[in-house]
Amino acid sequence: MKTLLNLTAAVLFSSLASVSFAGDAAAGKAKSMTCAGCHGANGISNNPMWPNLAGQKQAYLASSLQMYRDGRRKNAMMSAMAKNLTDADIANLAAYYSSLK
Repeated sequence: MKTLLNLTAAVLFSSLASVSFAGDAAAGKAKSMTCAGCHGANGISNNPMWPNLAGQKQAYLASSLQMYRDGRRKNAMMSAMAKNLTDADIANLAAYYSSLK
């Protein structure tokens, strides 16, 4: 019974994770223009205070943006930038930046 419960939980989690983080990299590139001022045109920041986004894991990027938007992660600049992002915007931005090397 415990094995069946663990298997069911794993299947549900993996299906939810794939839905949450699926995105369109091309749409993310178009949306990324507002991010370029700090994070660079290709996701490589010129300022050591701001992180590079290029090549980061997609799930990490999406989760971070969701937390900034929802107030669960605190940074005045990022919270302001993320507050109007939709779930689709977040997924698209994460897909775009994770595709960069």
